Amino acid sequence: MSKKQQAVFLFITVSAVLCSCKGGGTSGYSGGGDTLKLKYASNLSIVKHAGYTMVSLRNPWKEGETLHRYILVPRNGELPAELPEGTVLRTPLPKATVFTTVHCGLLMYLGRQECINGVADLKYIKIPWIHERVKEGRIADCGEGMSPVVEKIIDIKPDAILLSPFENSGGYGKLEEIGIPLIECAEYMETSPLGRAEWMKFYGLLFGAEKEADSLFHVVDLNYHRLKEVAEASETVCTVLMDKMVGSVWYVPGGCSTIGQMVADAGGTYPFAGDKRSGSIPLPFESVLEKAGNSDVWLLRYSSGRAMALGELEAGYRGYSHIRAFRQRNVYGCNVEQTRFYEETPFRPDYLLSDFIQIFHPDIIGLEPLRYYFKLK
Repeated sequence: MSKKQQAVFLFITVSAVLCSCKGGGTSGYSGGGDTLKLKYASNLSIVKHAGYTMVSLRNPWKEGETLHRYILVPRNGELPAELPEGTVLRTPLPKATVFTTVHCGLLMYLGRQECINGVADLKYIKIPWIHERVKEGRIADCGEGMSPVVEKIIDIKPDAILLSPFENSGGYGKLEEIGIPLIECAEYMETSPLGRAEWMKFYGLLFGAEKEADSLFHVVDLNYHRLKEVAEASETVCTVLMDKMVGSVWYVPGGCSTIGQMVADAGGTYPFAGDKRSGSIPLPFESVLEKAGNSDVWLLRYSSGRAMALGELEAGYRGYSHIRAFRQRNVYGCNVEQTRFYEETPFRPDYLLSDFIQIFHPDIIGLEPLRYYFKLK
């Protein structure tokens, strides 16, 4: 990969593990409406009023502040005379430009893929349907997410743009000046795998797929807890090391990250579980080796046009040979180029949990085949 591709891949990887350990619940001012009860999401509030729905996103980086408030008004109804402050969206949204492969994947799940009229970072989207329509000219390639072709977005006239915010980003530049509502997709900062997945209820409201989102989340919730019970019944125990070096730094998921929690839910022991940071922790190799070098299993993500082998992994960094899981040939890799890891796992954490359980507990049989992580030869 080029240095620019490495930077984008690193941002996606870090974003995938940024979460905190707090419990579920809702936030935001209800104003007397009917608050939709959320089981796990802590940064999202949905309140239904007569003639509109108010959706408030809690700022995950500034305690007590609101990141964004959206006022959803039915497209076929009259605009109420008085509305609370916020970005007004007439729903369902007929057309949207989507900057993230994660949300392209969700719209596919909800059956609303026809609403996508533009995408960014096309090379990172592993959905054949999207690529086919870009070739046909039915979906516009709007360039890179960090520096999109604003003129093209103006030409295709989306009703909204879905993008991911991040701390200290400095805003969205020209995108804030063209009058198209920006949907800040901050679910990756949620407090748990199921908390993140529950945001599909918000996106369902945006695209007229409320029932579909509710049904899908019900399935995800049931599957996730069923799998946890399966893991709890196993007598095998293993210590788990995650990811690998990126340049001179090893970014390990914090103990309170989504990945950290999922390792625990799968019945694995995570050496960094005691670190209560919610994001990824940048460490030198020596620190990781000292803390987690004796791990029984090593799971890592990489981006390549072919499957990685152990020899190739070691050639990338000689120090890996000192890790117990490497010496015992117990390394599993997820090739994000050849799997739909980023397209699926944020809203189907049950899929990833199933992989973890099978790898951590060889005694458990009867689960679905591995989807993302495969043993390196």
